[in-house]
Amino acid sequence: MSTPARRHVLPGFRLSLGFTWAYVGLLVLIPLSSLFLKTFSLTWPQFWETVTAPRALAAYRLSFSASLVAALVNVVFGLLVAWVLVRYRFPGRSLVESLVDLPFALPTAVAGLTLTTLFSSKGWYGHHLEALGVKVAYTSVGIAVALTFIGLPFVVRTVQPVLEELDADVEEAAATLGATPWQTFTRVLFPAIYPALLSGFTLAFARALGEYGSVVFISGNMPLRTEIVPLLIVTKLEQYDYAGATAIAVVMLVTSFLLLLVVNLLQRWSHRRFEVRPGA
Repeated sequence: MSTPARRHVLPGFRLSLGFTWAYVGLLVLIPLSSLFLKTFSLTWPQFWETVTAPRALAAYRLSFSASLVAALVNVVFGLLVAWVLVRYRFPGRSLVESLVDLPFALPTAVAGLTLTTLFSSKGWYGHHLEALGVKVAYTSVGIAVALTFIGLPFVVRTVQPVLEELDADVEEAAATLGATPWQTFTRVLFPAIYPALLSGFTLAFARALGEYGSVVFISGNMPLRTEIVPLLIVTKLEQYDYAGATAIAVVMLVTSFLLLLVVNLLQRWSHRRFEVRPGA
């Protein structure tokens, strides 16, 4: 006896799915396939020589390391900002809410110019930092600062709704039962916010990997030192080395996809690991 077809609550599922695949194909799959097709114009030795050149390897290391540092910093301080915005009411709270979203609306080139001005040797921040022996502008530190700036909203806006759903009475009950603040965080709060925190980390990391506008000014763009992968790709395009540019882009695409896949699998595991089941 054949199993009856599963009926969906919402009508038009097949039509909607068809539109979804068409939309994703036009905006994502076709451009990515053209990227791979252009790269295939290189022979394997040419491809390997291009993607493993010292300049390319230095750009890979800088892009991934700076993006990782920026995402980790945003996890810590983004959680603190979200916590303050949810748990406290204070004058100027609406202003802070708007400032958190500012990197979303601010053109990245404007952000890069502003950060470069602030952290240069004559800037408001850079002048005092260099007096302490810390140089930010035109170094890898400046790149991490720029990536932290553009990634903060992703963590805050991902964690904030989860914190709003958590009842503050649960924390008070834990404190009443003798739990320390650290125990309350690790055993009560963290299991609930961990999936959202991991999602925020993933979004901030992915955003930082592809960032160009806010980094190109503050980095100094020195090959083998402060040159990020997006800038190297643009440089090759300006030199009409389209195959070389797409080859490096393919390496970044595949590596980024694998990293994000691992993070997403970890996120699914965390959902199952920390899920509160009825009767548990």
